[in-house]
Amino acid sequence: MRHLAAFAALGTLAISLAACRQEPEGAVKVIAIGGAPTLKDPALGSLAFPDQVLLTNAAEGLVRFDPTGNIVGGLAERWTVSDDGLSYIFRLAARNWPDGRKITADQVARLLKRQLASRSKNGLKDNLGAIEDIVAMTDRVIEISLVAPRPDLLSFLAQPQMAILRNGQGTGPFRATPAPGGAIKLSREIVSPDDETTTKQELLLAGAGAEDAIRAFAGNQADLVLGGTFADLPLAQRVKLPRNSLRFDPASGLFGLVPLRSSGPLDKAEVRHLLSEAIERDTFVSALSVPGLSARATLLEPGLDGNPAPPAPAWTATPHADRLAGLQARAKRLLLKNPAPTIRVALPEGPGADFLLRLLQRDWGQLGFTVERAKSSAGADFQLVDEVAPSSSAAWFVRRFRCTAVAVCDPKADELMDAARQTPVPAQRYALLAQAAALIDSGQLFIPVAAPVRWSLVSDRIQNFAGNRYARHTLTDLEVRPSAGD
Repeated sequence: MRHLAAFAALGTLAISLAACRQEPEGAVKVIAIGGAPTLKDPALGSLAFPDQVLLTNAAEGLVRFDPTGNIVGGLAERWTVSDDGLSYIFRLAARNWPDGRKITADQVARLLKRQLASRSKNGLKDNLGAIEDIVAMTDRVIEISLVAPRPDLLSFLAQPQMAILRNGQGTGPFRATPAPGGAIKLSREIVSPDDETTTKQELLLAGAGAEDAIRAFAGNQADLVLGGTFADLPLAQRVKLPRNSLRFDPASGLFGLVPLRSSGPLDKAEVRHLLSEAIERDTFVSALSVPGLSARATLLEPGLDGNPAPPAPAWTATPHADRLAGLQARAKRLLLKNPAPTIRVALPEGPGADFLLRLLQRDWGQLGFTVERAKSSAGADFQLVDEVAPSSSAAWFVRRFRCTAVAVCDPKADELMDAARQTPVPAQRYALLAQAAALIDSGQLFIPVAAPVRWSLVSDRIQNFAGNRYARHTLTDLEVRPSAGD
């Protein structure tokens, strides 16, 4: 892997951060890896990571995540679920919009329905297809009715894509205002339980490239860096950082390759199985040095709601070196006398992605294939999927590969997904989703490698930080030490 480039200054932002660093009581400095954060409406399209961080902290949904990934109240102060699981009733807290007007259930219901409308480009819309209606029952009570039970509904509603925006503004917990250098100042007032004292929390949120963010943290110019992935992890591992500052989320989700062409020599399940079996996943996982990360060869992962851990393919029990000769023989048989095609893979930039490319070049090269990095997805045969699951349901995993979402699919798997969405019987739903996943694995419509990697840099100043499966991190109470009971 290439050596780290010389540190590029963060310009105005770096200067302001360095100046603030001399005053420990000043605003906490947070960098989200990516571009400058902006407050965007999720109905208008996908959100970059810094936008998600800003939306999480400047605009609440009905519920939200706490630092450990548990569901807590957002706009809703409490909620109940009917015995049949088809009705979620939320009671809104007495809150106001930024302009001082009262927040009403009718307004919130209308704004939520907008995210699910046919013209919405919200990235979670397809996963919320079981919602039948969202209605205001009273001025402060909302009901979400479902066509079938969805135990994972709350985890979707807690995602930043379901935060409530009105006229381009959210309801907090922070108020967002522009700051120098493209940063965002986040501020909020905290009233004590006895209403006798009020304290103010301030943060400075900025976006920066991974290398600049790491250097800023190492140089005491930032207190918290969020949004690291496998692609830029080696950059953090090669810089001298304070002990225990590099933290990992036990992230759930998808990390692997999806085929992009529905024709040609690679559009055969046998060829894709061959390519999958040839990847020496343990080498990749070992090189990343991420605690708890393990290789994966199936679409579904252990620990999903209602679904047992999927059995690993039989070939995983044989060491890579011992099965190589058989793989080479299969490659010759599948390709016959035709020369092995060049495989172009779309990958992100970064030394971690460079390492993955070299691994594929070695492992697939041993079968006679030439592997190149694609200049764009349009010219690629495979593309890397690196996504954290927004819920612990198998439905998100399988629906990622429905025929309306990918180029190479199985219509029978789609039929099973549709049946699972409609059934009111949880056990039947889990079974149908498992069957759909088995078809996706059988056709090797996804070549799994591991779980997604998400890392952060956390200074000693940050007390209330914890990894979680959703890799979501609220910026509230960062300097508050967790109580002994937490």
